[in-house]
Amino acid sequence: MSATARQAQDERGQAERLGIKPGQVVQELGYDTDCDEQLRQAITAVEGVELVDEDYDEDVVDVVLMWFREDDGDLVDALVDALAPLGDGGYIWLLTPKAGRPGHVEPSDIGEAAPTAGLAQTSSVSAAKDWSGSRLVAPKARR
Repeated sequence: MSATARQAQDERGQAERLGIKPGQVVQELGYDTDCDEQLRQAITAVEGVELVDEDYDEDVVDVVLMWFREDDGDLVDALVDALAPLGDGGYIWLLTPKAGRPGHVEPSDIGEAAPTAGLAQTSSVSAAKDWSGSRLVAPKARR
């Protein structure tokens, strides 16, 4: 396998780990220069995926990809705002810097903020080299 083919497979794997499926609309919030470009490319490489920014107001989105750092403000408020465009069955990937990286958010902070915002954490992944991901969903009773 060539290095290029291996890289393409690795990138697809990143998007698959996040459950990104062909044709989904993924809204990205909190983008900045420290975000992982390889992860962003992996998501846009999925067939038919539309990666939109916070100004997107066409319709509902399937996934919210939220980059969040310790000094980005109130996590509960950010999560509540991220819920607004989410369609039925949609979910939020809260991406935070890994431990030891600038802007790291303690897992306990996520554990407290999610239920306050009306969300449940279903899984965690190493989303990218410097970023951890927490998958958050609205409880079924609220959907």
